[in-house]
Amino acid sequence: MDNLIIHHQVIEKNGETTILLYVNPQLTEFSSELGTPETNKSKSFEKHIREYIKKNLKATKANSIKVLLGSMVLSQLVFPSISPKQVEAAEFNMSYLFFGSTSQQINFVDQTQKAVDTVSPSYFDINADGTLDISNQFSPTFINEMKARNVKITPFLSNHWDRNVGRAALQNRELLSTQIADTIIKYDLDGVNIDIENVTEVDRANYTDLVRLINEKLPADKEVSVAVAANPYGWTQGWHGSYDYKKLSEYSDYLMVMAYDQSYYGGDPGPVASYNWVEKSIQYAINQGVPPNKIVLGMPFYGRYWNDQESVGGNGLSRKEAETLVKDFNGKITYDEASKSVKATFTIKESDPKPRISSRNLTAGNYTVWYEDERSIQAKIDLVHQYNLKGTGSWALGQENPAMWNSYDLWLEGTPFRDINTHWAKNDIIEINNKGWMVGVDNNVFGPEQKLTRAQAAVIIARALELDPVTSTTTGFQDVNSSHWASKEIATVRQYGLMAGVEEGKFAPDEPLTREQFAVILDRILVEKGAISEDVGKSASTFTDVAANRWSKESIVRMNQLGIVKGMKVNEFQPTGELTRAQMATMMNRASSFLES
Repeated sequence: MDNLIIHHQVIEKNGETTILLYVNPQLTEFSSELGTPETNKSKSFEKHIREYIKKNLKATKANSIKVLLGSMVLSQLVFPSISPKQVEAAEFNMSYLFFGSTSQQINFVDQTQKAVDTVSPSYFDINADGTLDISNQFSPTFINEMKARNVKITPFLSNHWDRNVGRAALQNRELLSTQIADTIIKYDLDGVNIDIENVTEVDRANYTDLVRLINEKLPADKEVSVAVAANPYGWTQGWHGSYDYKKLSEYSDYLMVMAYDQSYYGGDPGPVASYNWVEKSIQYAINQGVPPNKIVLGMPFYGRYWNDQESVGGNGLSRKEAETLVKDFNGKITYDEASKSVKATFTIKESDPKPRISSRNLTAGNYTVWYEDERSIQAKIDLVHQYNLKGTGSWALGQENPAMWNSYDLWLEGTPFRDINTHWAKNDIIEINNKGWMVGVDNNVFGPEQKLTRAQAAVIIARALELDPVTSTTTGFQDVNSSHWASKEIATVRQYGLMAGVEEGKFAPDEPLTREQFAVILDRILVEKGAISEDVGKSASTFTDVAANRWSKESIVRMNQLGIVKGMKVNEFQPTGELTRAQMATMMNRASSFLES
């Protein structure tokens, strides 16, 4: 099937674009329905179509796609996977190392389950005269352990917010750049991350020139990156003005946008990195001319706390410390949907023991904490996909909840489930999951080949259509009492006339839903919405196993006409075949434009 498509044509009419794909007439192996799991082929029909579109018509945004054999239309396809919205996997993830001993930092890396590609330990400090100072954290043992794990090491160069030291480094940049290059070569490190902060716009040219010098003096296989301040408001003076985003990107492999400290020490309580603030920071970098594949989105693994009894707040703490405080003092944790950040509150009384956080004893008062968890981190990773960025970075490794790493690689891949990466319905499953219509059967598991029960179908239909639940506690079915987990949804779809029983008084909630049953359910919905005329079903069926007098025939014909349900084999629908979760997701996605109208 390598030469499946031999020719294509793009037709624009009445504001709509149609792609015509012409099938090689010499190929007759069309025994599977667009990659259904029953096929044993190494490549599905859908995958061939998708690959052809990606290669030859990537920039074409079509309303419909028709596959033709000569003048005969084999199928009219709806492929969300071909849409420009398709998620591309992020290729990179780095994190800074600042806390802990050598053995602790090795453990921090191991806890990431190989999700981190590059670590930047705090090895390169700056002397008062601007020369390189190897910090006391420098560890040959750590370096060797990272090499054994195939993790890159790019120490970060820091002035630790000291403006005078930062300016001395920029003034003495010729010598400093040589020292950095020599040290990287001597210890066979993988590069350097430049993190000089709190200089100003007057140092802008010198800052850029330091990066240029380091880039020129390092071998081509060594990496140069720059940590730049997030600048969602386009400030050109002060600390933010020291970064020439565009020129810095020309002399480096990537810019690590420090998209955190929106709220800071000495400021008012608020998110450390709210969603809109982070997104504006990304947009600023792109608008400055930085290629998206040279932008790494930096995210916080820490939080900040404020005590309403103190005039100054915003001290830092780790997520673990935040959640321990909430637990110890019977506090409350909420997820703020607007900022996509976590907010916690708790009260320490005068009589309570006073905990110690980062060498500081907490005092009595009402506390507000803002920090990040899996939900907020995943939301930011969605922005990485949305803007096709190089990947993610973080400050600092060891402050996060290690359980997060169970899913991090999936978030980077843009895949919510571990068991769909190579599945034919991957893109449809992702789309439907993003809509909130279908969720996993377990943590990070979708179960694409599991059979879909009638009760599960009722829940999905009610959720997708946002049906108002019935108030009655009875379902009308003898085999579904009010204590059944899906009783309310079953009663709801019954009231709306979308699902009936398999016989009088019997819903059969745990029986698999069949292909024809689902075709009928979708048909009821779409005919009611006016998506297709009932007259269409009067035409003859193209499927040999769907007789003219079959109870589901008209629904199958109408849904096939819309391209929502298709055959399992050539001219064969298999109406009594049991529907899988993957097939449900695919059909729901094909019908989504009608369901959401």
